[in-house]
Amino acid sequence: MTSNTKWEEHPRITSIDRKGKLAGEHEKFTPEQQERRLFRTNKPFYPRDLLYNTQASIDGIRHFADGIGDMNPLFRDKEYVKRSKYGSIIAPGSYLYTVHWTIRGAGASGLHAWYVGGDWEWYRPIFAGDEFKVVCVIRELVEKRGKMGGGRTWIDYGDVVFLNQKGEIVGKEHQHTVRAEREAAGSSRKYRAIQKPIYTNEDWVRILDMYDKEELRGSKPRYWEDVEVGDKVGPMIKGPLSVRDEITWLMGAGSPFFRAHKMEFEWEMRHPKALEYVAETGEVDVPELVHIFDSFARTIGVERAYDYGHQRMSWLCNLFTNWMGDDGFLWKMSGDERVFNQVGDITTFEGKVTQKYIEDGKCCVDIEAGAKNQRDEWSMPLHTSTVILPSRKYGAVVYPDPAPELAEEVKKARPLDEMIAEGLI
Repeated sequence: MTSNTKWEEHPRITSIDRKGKLAGEHEKFTPEQQERRLFRTNKPFYPRDLLYNTQASIDGIRHFADGIGDMNPLFRDKEYVKRSKYGSIIAPGSYLYTVHWTIRGAGASGLHAWYVGGDWEWYRPIFAGDEFKVVCVIRELVEKRGKMGGGRTWIDYGDVVFLNQKGEIVGKEHQHTVRAEREAAGSSRKYRAIQKPIYTNEDWVRILDMYDKEELRGSKPRYWEDVEVGDKVGPMIKGPLSVRDEITWLMGAGSPFFRAHKMEFEWEMRHPKALEYVAETGEVDVPELVHIFDSFARTIGVERAYDYGHQRMSWLCNLFTNWMGDDGFLWKMSGDERVFNQVGDITTFEGKVTQKYIEDGKCCVDIEAGAKNQRDEWSMPLHTSTVILPSRKYGAVVYPDPAPELAEEVKKARPLDEMIAEGLI
């Protein structure tokens, strides 16, 4: 007979014995955890591993574009790109989510966390064949009184900096992540009373018409001189959201939690606090299943499975790359996500030009853009992003440089495990 001693602390065993108490055991963000988190602030490090891709392969770029429904031939058509200024396949800026989604190592295990937006800057195009490493910097932690059941929540900020094989800083995102104590989040009814929408034939005609009219500027240059303040950007529609969309997203973007068979159960033994117990089904599994199964979403007070925050931000990126054309460059992109985008919901993106100017030789256009759902709620409130366009007078796009302070901070980065061993982080 096999002894249970070796596995008596495995979460698959303890979750059965405790009937759900496992989840409640780790719901509080303790003072000790917060102190550890704050001790790691503003110390750049190389993480132990990357999320999914270490290279921007031709197939990987295409899979990612498929995952967000982006038809841009720059991301998939080898013959088309030969006629472009790039000469080879490139990736949208949001492809970097497949390299590293979020900062791990903040010391808040047992809390439910979800990405709610960020502030991007890109400095160079991403070419097929580029290889990446990442520098992470944990930033400020701000406590809020949560709407999810009245429990404590925190906004956790951090920077993820992406470097290519040449050592160039390709992009950076200042990320916003919500951390919430699970028991309080699950007791909220805020997102439980929202019924799944039913669409009539007339509704579907409007949806299909919007997809059919989606603008893709492509090889026709959008010159800076031709843009006027007040010009509209979009609209562009995504949805109605389905689990199929979520799985297609995962096929292109990868997953921080999903593993198979032995790899999964060994990982759980190392990270027992990461799992979530679902009383409704008697299951314990990774919390990422909130994006697939309604029962998991209900544990944190949401009626149905919902989208990934990085997925929604990638849709916003899609809006801008469609509009700017092949010769434009998306420099800055900001977005916040304010309501859960549940299965069945529609997300409609739209924006307008608010300013045009020249900065250090860059012909810039500021665009205020956001997204609403079919209930006329701001799924993503309006924020300003910046596109650099070619100019008839001044020529091709001038790429921006990262701030000198960022470059200096990146130089100080060391491997996370080394810094932990020396008591530096």
